[in-house]
Amino acid sequence: MAGMSDAVRTSYDAVAGEYEKRIAGELAGKPLDRALLGALAELVPRERPVGDVGCGPGHVAGYLAELGCDVVGIDLSPAMIDIARRRYPKLTFHAASMLEMPVADGAWGGAIAMYSVIHLSAEERRAACRELGRVVRPGGIVMIAFHVSDAAHGPGDAVDNDEFLGRRIELTMHFLRPDDVAADLSASGFAEHARLMREPDPDVEYPSRRCYLIARRGAD
Repeated sequence: MAGMSDAVRTSYDAVAGEYEKRIAGELAGKPLDRALLGALAELVPRERPVGDVGCGPGHVAGYLAELGCDVVGIDLSPAMIDIARRRYPKLTFHAASMLEMPVADGAWGGAIAMYSVIHLSAEERRAACRELGRVVRPGGIVMIAFHVSDAAHGPGDAVDNDEFLGRRIELTMHFLRPDDVAADLSASGFAEHARLMREPDPDVEYPSRRCYLIARRGAD
């Protein structure tokens, strides 16, 4: 696991600047994503923070903050965290793994993981869901977004990439089965609340079919 985490950290550190240029403004062209984030902001208990897990340059955290959420961002890449802190100086960001977050048990009212589980093995993904189950309070809400398929790959496929945004990297991207992710959440104490599948918009994003799972944390 450590080796895989090191590769992900190093890869995103390498592309952080270009990633910010290309991705940090993406919500302007994604009305459905904005609507789902708005729904999440209404569903989460407001007395505790919302965690943006795999926050990248912080644009999702910034949008949730505009909607009135108290947001904490976490990302494995220190370079991404530096960008997020620069862009959103009033928000809190931590460089940390989603497999071991510096968060107390039940400290969050909810969490969002936008495409941050796609580089995890099945074992790591289950561990990440258990960690979400630890840090999100009973009654809290999580939303996980991920790639399901594209023109060349189906659910369950894994693609090893050695180039991204013009830089040499080492990243494995997993196309995930929604039922598998839902089962991981269920095993970690969450009950599925909603599921949405959508087709890609090639003008603003990688052309993959995507899934958004929203789940509620059950009582202990």
